[in-house]
Amino acid sequence: MLESPSTEAAARKWLTLIRAEGMSALKRRNALDVLGDIDRVLSMTETQAQALKISAQALLSLRKPDGARLEADLQWMQQHQQQLIAIHSPLYPKALAEASDAPIALFVEGEIGRLALPCIAIVGSRGATKPAMEFAHSLAEQFSAAGLTVVSGLAMGIDTAAHRGALIGPGSTAAVMASGLDVIYPRQNQGLADQILEQGGVLLSEMPLGTQPLPALFPQRNRIISGLSLGVVVVEASVQSGSLVTARFAGEQGREVFAVPGSIHNPMARGCHQLIRQGAKLVESAADVMGDLKLQIQAEIAAVSKSRAFSGAKNRISGPFKADAGSRGQRAGNTESASEKPASAAVAIPAQYSELVELMGYDPISIDRLVDLSGAPVASLSAALLELELDGHIEALSGARYCRIR
Repeated sequence: MLESPSTEAAARKWLTLIRAEGMSALKRRNALDVLGDIDRVLSMTETQAQALKISAQALLSLRKPDGARLEADLQWMQQHQQQLIAIHSPLYPKALAEASDAPIALFVEGEIGRLALPCIAIVGSRGATKPAMEFAHSLAEQFSAAGLTVVSGLAMGIDTAAHRGALIGPGSTAAVMASGLDVIYPRQNQGLADQILEQGGVLLSEMPLGTQPLPALFPQRNRIISGLSLGVVVVEASVQSGSLVTARFAGEQGREVFAVPGSIHNPMARGCHQLIRQGAKLVESAADVMGDLKLQIQAEIAAVSKSRAFSGAKNRISGPFKADAGSRGQRAGNTESASEKPASAAVAIPAQYSELVELMGYDPISIDRLVDLSGAPVASLSAALLELELDGHIEALSGARYCRIR
């Protein structure tokens, strides 16, 4: 879909720059920053190209792009939930756009709205131990239960465990690829990639279609993983692991770095121990990460709520829903109605979420049921529930369920 750039002519311009041969991601970004807009980049003079250290081959590619490749790209973009998002677009992830090394555009397949919610990256070794993979899966499940988007790189090991854990909860997951979106790597994760899309997640890459997963492209991929996220959690990694590259990018981008300690006898834990010695925050549970990032999470939730307010749901909470909530809202042996609760408890609940809290009642309720009752989009609902959980009004339970606690 031509969401951004919004016209075929504009898309051709961005694709021409992205596909310019011999022009690195850094040089594309630098040219755009220096010259100001895509038209000036495409019409740059030889003198300007030399000043920007752009090769004659790249300049020729800008002037005479491969038409067949552009047509194939445009045809791909016509498919449902497949789009090119340029850095100036409001759809481009805000956190990533703020990074100085952000790519000029992203190829995206799936629910781009997932990246508007607070994101946490989970990374680690491809050859991780079973306990580490189980811990990564549990972390991701808990982050997802809180409505967060879990970001990782679709690799085997920790990445795979993180994606699968995130798919259990009401949040979701974003897989950042080092290849084109039509080249799933590793091949064993084709089914996982399909599942991510089927369950409302998102795949993204700065690489054009057809790009093979060359070793040099993975560090580039890693800066996107960290740039999308409020923080990066390294679960298990050797001192040579690419996950430490992701952690380094996170530090340079002003993101928080977290590391999970392991046995001193486990060589796969030494990378995490090194990060902790360098100042990374030690992680023993999801609460360690959520508590440390509480203010940042709340700030991002506020931004999402402002643009997609819960009160703007297509089906406003009405009389029948409130009656249903009231009938479910009685704990066993409790005859107090919601309106008879102490005023101090009601005052603490943000006004924009008061209807949602009344709708929940006091018995466990699934997010799917809340979507049905309220008509609110799942992304907006997840953001609201996360804010209410962080403020202590509700509790996230297993099975993507929530319970009001005051």
